[in-house]
Amino acid sequence: MLSIEETAELIKLAQSGDDGAKTALLQNNLPLIKSIVKRYLNKQIEYDDLMQLGTLGFVKALSNFKPEFGVRFSTYAVPMIAGEIKRFIRDNGAIKVSRSVKAKNQKINKFIEEYRQNKQKEPSISEIAQYMEIDEQDVVFIMDSSKYPVSIYAETDEDGLTLADKLCSKENNDDYIEKLVLREIIDKLDERDKKIIILRYYRDKTQSEIAKELGVSQVQISRLEAKLLERMKKELV
Repeated sequence: MLSIEETAELIKLAQSGDDGAKTALLQNNLPLIKSIVKRYLNKQIEYDDLMQLGTLGFVKALSNFKPEFGVRFSTYAVPMIAGEIKRFIRDNGAIKVSRSVKAKNQKINKFIEEYRQNKQKEPSISEIAQYMEIDEQDVVFIMDSSKYPVSIYAETDEDGLTLADKLCSKENNDDYIEKLVLREIIDKLDERDKKIIILRYYRDKTQSEIAKELGVSQVQISRLEAKLLERMKKELV
């Protein structure tokens, strides 16, 4: 993992046109991109395509990032990566309908319009099926094919918010970003320090229990924990 200083230096070089620096940043941030991509699997988009979209978002973040933003680069990159994927899903997520089904749907619509004008009422499904010489269930399928589902990533108001943005969730974007950044910080710790944090805050063990497991005193664990928390706090800034 790159340090904050190394990342900052590579960003400067990459923004100056150094392809080697750009490649180094990309390789070191692949776990971050993959962690975001996983959230968009099972949306009828191939994993490799999602990775390409995530990489494109990462490169855009790299080009636009400035130290004056006052945040870590990874924190800034997460919404840029996710945004690129969501934009693709929004613009390319409609169900594709075959030409033959579209043609039949147009024929049905024409029949319905003429029926309304002549009889001042709506035709029944059975009447449409008889006219089209197809089964009633096929009529329903063809007529429903023209009703495109609303994408949860389509903008719903003048503020540019999507339906996905408005859906209730126990975890908002800030929570998710913070978890990703924390994971990145924890991964940089040595094995002993990492174990202390995981046992203390992810498995709810007491300092005494951790001390017993590591073969040290509870006082040592208390001091180590305080130092680790202070170090992680600085990393988050």
